[in-house]
Amino acid sequence: MRGFNVAVVGATGMVGQEFLKILEQRDFPIRHVSLFASGKTAGRKVLVFGREIEVREIGSHAFQGIDLAFFSAGTEISHHSAPQAVREGAVVVDNSAAFRMELKVPLVVPEVNPQDIRRHSGIIANPNCSTIQMVVALYPLHKVNPIRRVIVDTYQSVSGTGREAVEELSTQAKAVLEGRNAVPHIYPHQIGFNLIPEIDVFMDNGYTKEEWKMVQETRKIMHAPEIAISATCVRVPVYIGHSEAIHLEFTRPMSAPEARQILSEAPGVKLQDDMDVNLYPHPWAVAGNDDVYVGRIREDASHPNGLVIWVVADNIRKGAALNGIQIAEQMIATGLLQPR
Repeated sequence: MRGFNVAVVGATGMVGQEFLKILEQRDFPIRHVSLFASGKTAGRKVLVFGREIEVREIGSHAFQGIDLAFFSAGTEISHHSAPQAVREGAVVVDNSAAFRMELKVPLVVPEVNPQDIRRHSGIIANPNCSTIQMVVALYPLHKVNPIRRVIVDTYQSVSGTGREAVEELSTQAKAVLEGRNAVPHIYPHQIGFNLIPEIDVFMDNGYTKEEWKMVQETRKIMHAPEIAISATCVRVPVYIGHSEAIHLEFTRPMSAPEARQILSEAPGVKLQDDMDVNLYPHPWAVAGNDDVYVGRIREDASHPNGLVIWVVADNIRKGAALNGIQIAEQMIATGLLQPR
């Protein structure tokens, strides 16, 4: 079968495992898969497309013969090994923050800026999970009525930190329910039955890096450097799914019905917005789905040109692995990626 030689770096992590699952679900045209991870999990065998494949560490010439490499192993590994993959002939879709703000690296959400893929020089960056779902919801509205200002508050699940954080939430929830102390290891404070308004490290301006990513990445993806953006990112005791309360200021007034109509036709968006039957997105229901869900659309009582929307998505799928695979599918569809 004619297909691509694909590598997944970080193959044993939550996002790496999701990459493999979605590649199979979407019947991605694959000839061979190579799996890479750290020394801790190298040697493990993973079932992919019905075959057991051994996970290896990245060594010299690891990417020779690889057409496409999905990286999801952290910024340090991407900095070190993504350029190696490009030198050895692969196109890299990188899920870390390593290259997102580099001028020569496209930062892509296929529903928003697929044209940017064409200017890649071997590496295409996958945006931050919280940014992806926000721009999928905002861009259709922005095209009709340019957005001037965004204030977003996020409620981000522990899976965004990784498998150990998911396990810590379970352990702490059990401890609290049994009347025992919950001891934090992954986060600076207890996450079980708690909220932590700190994701990534604090910067000199008082924002966290996660919050500043949303500011910078949104402007780059939407080609809108003039949009004023402020974010507050909060870790919540949810396993899968990020939620966002987004307050928008447009150039001119936009009614809630107009926004609903636009979003009902937008690619990658699923509208759930009927308060009469308590229909709105929430992470428990959204987990495992591909779309970005939007609801609670209402006109902002504090501003004549304002709207408020509620946006929820599976951060491991659309917020990470699925978006990366959609980038690759777009390259294939436009002839930018061909098997050797």
